[in-house]
Amino acid sequence: MSNKVVVAGVGMIQFTKPGQSDEYHVMGANAAKAALADAGIDYALVQQAYVGYVYGDSTCGQAAVYGVGLTGIPVINVNNNCSTGSTALYLARQAVASGAIDCAIALGFEQMVPGALKGAYTDRTGPMDRFAKTMSQIQGFDEQAPRAAQFFGGAGRAYMQEYGISREVFAKIRAKASQHAARNPLAVFRNVVSVEEVMASPMIFDPLTRLQCCPPTCGAAAAIVCSEAFAKKHGLNTDVVIAGQSMTTDRNSTFDEADMRKVVGYDMTRNAALSVFEQAGVGPQDIQVVELHDCFTANELITYEGLMLTPEGTAEKFIADGDNTYGGRVVTNPSGGLLSKGHPLGATGLAQCFELTRQLRGTADATQVEGARFALQHNLGLGGACVVTLYQRQ
Repeated sequence: MSNKVVVAGVGMIQFTKPGQSDEYHVMGANAAKAALADAGIDYALVQQAYVGYVYGDSTCGQAAVYGVGLTGIPVINVNNNCSTGSTALYLARQAVASGAIDCAIALGFEQMVPGALKGAYTDRTGPMDRFAKTMSQIQGFDEQAPRAAQFFGGAGRAYMQEYGISREVFAKIRAKASQHAARNPLAVFRNVVSVEEVMASPMIFDPLTRLQCCPPTCGAAAAIVCSEAFAKKHGLNTDVVIAGQSMTTDRNSTFDEADMRKVVGYDMTRNAALSVFEQAGVGPQDIQVVELHDCFTANELITYEGLMLTPEGTAEKFIADGDNTYGGRVVTNPSGGLLSKGHPLGATGLAQCFELTRQLRGTADATQVEGARFALQHNLGLGGACVVTLYQRQ
């Protein structure tokens, strides 16, 4: 891995509620065209496409990129649960860094339906069965509550039990997300909500109320990544490079330590972050802006510590001091995050890339974090995979 990898272009379309979007292939093509336009290159220069989605038939990736051009390039379809978009980015970056190609597109989209996530097949062992069994052994299973909320709500309960924090701490994260999303015209939910309103919304799985659970969303986003030499040859923007990137999967601790935080990927997050900081030669104290996987408020809280933005057991103070927002130490989810921006599964990782690339370019408009030089991205999928990416302005 010797080539420096530049994020030359990013594109994202407006996220919407289910039933209000174009079809997946139209969304995907539009996001890809936006990224190409941002980079200032023709699709004919792209040598490979990595396309992510969770809910769709095989070769949906081709259906999307065929709306951009029919150039005969390899199109690799990617499905890695909620980390799908950043997995596509990981593969595209890896192909460029290895020298196998000079330019790739990573594209992610999702056309979702209302309601809680469900598996597509009932006639075979599900990939989440082992996780569900582990959860049931730790805390039981509630037939009336969405399974994902039970996973992450259980992680929140484990944190509350160890450190004695109140439910309001989680609600503060959702209120912060709404304040950030109000600045972002591409977010689904832009209305500001108070801690009291968050607490008053219906309980889904204690301590998570409805407003603390990310909504099903439709959308698409894309990134053009290339070698620095390619970028310079074609006069492309070289301001943003990927300084470090790591993908991790589960280890024994996920299933053997009876800790719901580890069941939902805390150790994957920590291990990926350690690898990325070592690769880049920087530490968490150097990061100004983060887009992290806040599918539920509980996951944002434990991820502060997983990414080492604050020491273990100090998330409550981190939040109370405003160190997770503008004017604090590190702005987390300036886009509004999954909680307010929305979570179209295949697009999420690339939407995070879109936001952070603009942050480092200084073109993020109302969401801009002043002076951002290092940006950290965290995208998590149960089942499991975690991708952490560190971007640097050069």
